[in-house]
Amino acid sequence: MARNTQVAADHDAPPITAILARFVATHPTRGWDDAVDHEAHRTFLNWAGCAVGAASHEAMRAALAAVQMLEPAPQASVLGRPEKVDMAGAALLNGISSHTFDFDDTHLKTIIHPAGPVASAALALAEHRGASGRALIDALVLGIDVSCRMGNLMYPEHYDRGWHITGSTGTLGAAAACARLLGLDEARTAMALGIAASQPVGLREQFGSMTKPLHPGAAARAGLLSALLASRGFTASSRALEAPRGFAQVVSTKCAWHEATDELGRRFEISFNTYKPFACGIVIHPSIDACVQLREQGVTADQVERIELKVHSLVLELTGRKEPADGLQGKFSVYHGCAAGLLFGRAGEPEYADGIVTRADVVALRRKVVATVDDSIDEASADVTAVLRDGRRVHVFVEHAIGSLQRPMTDAALDAKFAAQAEPVLGTAPTAALIAACHRLATIADVRELTALARP
Repeated sequence: MARNTQVAADHDAPPITAILARFVATHPTRGWDDAVDHEAHRTFLNWAGCAVGAASHEAMRAALAAVQMLEPAPQASVLGRPEKVDMAGAALLNGISSHTFDFDDTHLKTIIHPAGPVASAALALAEHRGASGRALIDALVLGIDVSCRMGNLMYPEHYDRGWHITGSTGTLGAAAACARLLGLDEARTAMALGIAASQPVGLREQFGSMTKPLHPGAAARAGLLSALLASRGFTASSRALEAPRGFAQVVSTKCAWHEATDELGRRFEISFNTYKPFACGIVIHPSIDACVQLREQGVTADQVERIELKVHSLVLELTGRKEPADGLQGKFSVYHGCAAGLLFGRAGEPEYADGIVTRADVVALRRKVVATVDDSIDEASADVTAVLRDGRRVHVFVEHAIGSLQRPMTDAALDAKFAAQAEPVLGTAPTAALIAACHRLATIADVRELTALARP
């Protein structure tokens, strides 16, 4: 039987690869307002805290041991650890650690975690080259813009097909950030994006395993390598993002081309970044927030007959694990999130320890959570009712969870989150010094001043 070789028509596709390459290569340094620059510093701070916090996790120990088998040259730091490895290894490892706790930033329109791939690649390269903090911030803003604009172009169909969008678009963002740091011209930046387009990373099947945080790390490594290859004259298609058999049309049935170019250079996607108060999948946050509010209203676990939870279907699709076996699986259980919120009044990394996820009272409470789908409720909302043994019903509706754009975390809250993760690794005084360095990153002449503070 003859194969059908017909492909999607691309007569409406603008030259996305060239447009984004020109933007990355030529946009002026600090070519945005103070609010964007401040958000870039918040993004870097949040990413660094997550990376340091997970530095001793078993996933990181395994990954570092594997990288060291390659006998890497000591070019760049592994945050939260004394070891140095090669640039690509550092990009991989810091990307893994920053996403291990599922505590990192989220671009809510696409549910991309943009800093993991982009910051991990950019910092490794910037440290090796002795780049300034200003150059690193510029690369972060522009790389995240490329990643999230490509996400806007394809979401949700690309995600629905099973791609982990953080990894698949993160490769492009990491390549863009590194091309900027290398000072590549438009042509070679286009080649970097083209090379990266052949290396999309990440399947949603891996959620709940160590391979999920591998995705941003592998994307960071691939993006860095793409830029290094382009800097040496390695070539790719100049239409790799938009061609009929290019990146977007192969990995997504939706290609809203205008999303990549609308207000380019005037609207920056990092402005829409958010930060997690809870160490789990973002769609669980409204449910946890509601259960924390129930606790604040005096509801206790021993009073509860059942918890009636109404959420959008995506919540149960992503986080419907009723019986998580360990902490990583618990991050994808809205049932565990509800139990943690009511029992502890929080859901940080300690509440996702293996021993907590399997603790008898936690298991008993999460089995009282009855979740039903109601697609009239937004993905970012949750309707929760505690039915008590005495017949009372206590109801909480969360339209926007704490940490959302509507209820953002303050700078002080981000500092506290950073400290809670980093102090057990670095100590109190070094953590305070690292937080201060992150806040003034744009003024640092050589980023190695910052990375030295991040190694115990």
